[in-house]
Amino acid sequence: MPGFERFGAAERESAGEVLESGVLMRYGFDGMRKGRWMAREMEHDLARRMQTRHAHLVSSGTAALTVALASAGVGAGDEVIVPTFTFVASFEAVLSVGAIPVLCDVDDTLTLDPGAVKKAITAKTRVIMPVHMCGSMADLRTLKAIADAHDLLLLEDACQAIGGSYEGKPLGSYGHIGCFSFDYVKTITCGEGGGLITNSDEIYERAQAYSDHGHDHIGSDRGAEGHPHLGYNYRIGEVNAAIGLVQLGRLDEFLDVQKAHYTRLRAVLESLEGVQLRRVPEGGIENYSFLNFFMPNENKARYSAKALGEAGFDGAFYWYDNNWHYHRKWDHLKNLESLSPLSEALVHQFQANPKSFKASDHWMGRNLSVLVKLSWDEKELQSRCRILKEVVSAALD
Repeated sequence: MPGFERFGAAERESAGEVLESGVLMRYGFDGMRKGRWMAREMEHDLARRMQTRHAHLVSSGTAALTVALASAGVGAGDEVIVPTFTFVASFEAVLSVGAIPVLCDVDDTLTLDPGAVKKAITAKTRVIMPVHMCGSMADLRTLKAIADAHDLLLLEDACQAIGGSYEGKPLGSYGHIGCFSFDYVKTITCGEGGGLITNSDEIYERAQAYSDHGHDHIGSDRGAEGHPHLGYNYRIGEVNAAIGLVQLGRLDEFLDVQKAHYTRLRAVLESLEGVQLRRVPEGGIENYSFLNFFMPNENKARYSAKALGEAGFDGAFYWYDNNWHYHRKWDHLKNLESLSPLSEALVHQFQANPKSFKASDHWMGRNLSVLVKLSWDEKELQSRCRILKEVVSAALD
């Protein structure tokens, strides 16, 4: 995913412009800025690129999810359906607003299984949160229909999938709110940063205030601004936004490179009988940041991941054994091991959640995920294609 592989002169110049002005904060200090508001400019470009009315930058993808949930009025006792395969930030954000993460099975898209989602809905469900892991999307049409039928919010965690699309809509824009991460190892990077997009004026107004201590940002005197509600500090800095502004302008450049490299690797796997490729929902276009495939069984998948690493093929992930991205290693969540005491109501409600996810294990135990890098030259790409074919072929024999 990493845009930092193409980090260059334009990014340095943009960050340098902020440092030269001396204004590192996104709000205030109007006279010192020389007309440049980096966060505002990136928000404008992000909304335009994502075809939404609004975009708002924050300090991280986790912050984007947290602000999105709070701005939608999600809180104590509400349930949010999240997949068993995601980064821990997805459920951390849910817990941070006092809501309950309800883990739900994934299918061959490696994202939420709509059938499992239907079964997970209760009277307390407020949000369905599909997470577009590894650059591809959930069955959004079906999930949107489920959400609409139950009057639920569809919140897309598109932190790993910026640049992908579904039925002609950029990922993140199909539901009510979309969230992105711009950390160091995402398709485009601010160094650290995140953003949310929405067509809702109400959610946007809440979000831009909530992420800055509740400031309403009306007028030109920051000290005299109103505080319509409580908020917290999830602001992005101008240096980060300056870097992201340039990277966002290069997004299509990065996607073209990723697609070319992805296509070469995919052709190798398509030639091997016994390999099943991840299903991309009809109407969907990946952002090509990962190539995902299924081996015939768990042993062959685990062997292949180990053999690829030993052969010098870095970036081949076996998420089934991963500490951070799959439910099997989330003991800190399942045991609710928090540094501060959690409410008895939250603990009781969470403990009622399902604990077994055999359907997810069926897919994730056989899955391998290959990172697609921007920096490969032709020699490196040929070498990777050769190693991938040799290792996977040996595992299939």
